Amino acid sequence: MTRTARAAVLREHNTPLRIESIVVPELRPDEILVRIRGVGICHTDLTAAAGGVPIPLPAVLGHEGSGVVAEVGSGIVGLRVGDPVVLGFDSCRTCRNCRRGRPAYCSRFAPLNYSGMRPDGTSVFHDGSGKPVHGNWFGQSSFSSLVVATDRNVVRLPQGVPVELAGPLACGLATGAGTVLRVLRPESDSAIAVFGLGAVGMAAVMAAKIAGCGTIIGIDPNLRRHTSALELGATTVMSPDDVDDIGRHVRRATGGGVDFAVESVGSEAVIRQAMSSLASPGVCATLGLRGGRNPITIDQTHLLNGRTLTGVIEGDADPHVFLPELAALWRDGRFPVEKITSTFPFDKLDDAFAAVTAGEVVKAVLTFD
Repeated sequence: MTRTARAAVLREHNTPLRIESIVVPELRPDEILVRIRGVGICHTDLTAAAGGVPIPLPAVLGHEGSGVVAEVGSGIVGLRVGDPVVLGFDSCRTCRNCRRGRPAYCSRFAPLNYSGMRPDGTSVFHDGSGKPVHGNWFGQSSFSSLVVATDRNVVRLPQGVPVELAGPLACGLATGAGTVLRVLRPESDSAIAVFGLGAVGMAAVMAAKIAGCGTIIGIDPNLRRHTSALELGATTVMSPDDVDDIGRHVRRATGGGVDFAVESVGSEAVIRQAMSSLASPGVCATLGLRGGRNPITIDQTHLLNGRTLTGVIEGDADPHVFLPELAALWRDGRFPVEKITSTFPFDKLDDAFAAVTAGEVVKAVLTFD
């Protein structure tokens, strides 16, 4: 049985997405149809829309979807129609990294998440004339009222969380929180600096508070973000525009530097600032995605003094394990997603994209009727 959905379709890079009616085909045995209630706008979607990630066009983006199971294929067990779910990234679940609980580094991550097609090369969407519209973006393409996913990336939500706001848990928020809680694992009373207070950075701030960090420094030139960061757990906020060398400023303010730094911008300048803010030893995690190659230069002597620079994708966490944990922390008031979320009706997606691009909101979520 085929059905139609309303989707935001990207037909040319650097042009606005346009809402169209698309056709969703009959499910295969291993597939799940989800009716989307809300979907976050992630920086990676903006990068792809600008051509920085090579998904073929036309395509439906969106990879922070949440909603309700509308139909399940004949081979699906463990999920039922009506279940509230959040959609994570796709992974094969069988390669070495997947088997050891690190699906963010799945050996098939790129084809499963960026190709725009099922593994067999077919499309899950078509337009009214029958021409393929590329989907499967991060296993979902959730800028659509209906999406086709699999049990590899569909995660049931615990009761007590707003389904329409839960999508950002799957990428931006899991990236920031997972980096702190799963990768850096700070000891109680540690000092941490978070460079960039978008959704990823705010999630890192909240996770640092959960971890019991004694000093949590939020750094961003957007002063509108400072109050929110303090409300979410930052002990100090700073703007790099106010000082000549923010790394040196952090070291002086902390009596030698922080134990950990999280940078969510991805530029060479910010990575160097974050490394400069570290004590010895110390660890900096870089999370910001830039399209294409992104060479940086760092001081090798800086590393010899016991400092580490590491990159992290998707918080290095298994969505099936970590997303329910984040949702439970949210339900218990310890990870208040609603405080950084601004909602927009799906029909107002241009307004939402403009607000994200201008830095007027931390996390924009498109909601469906």
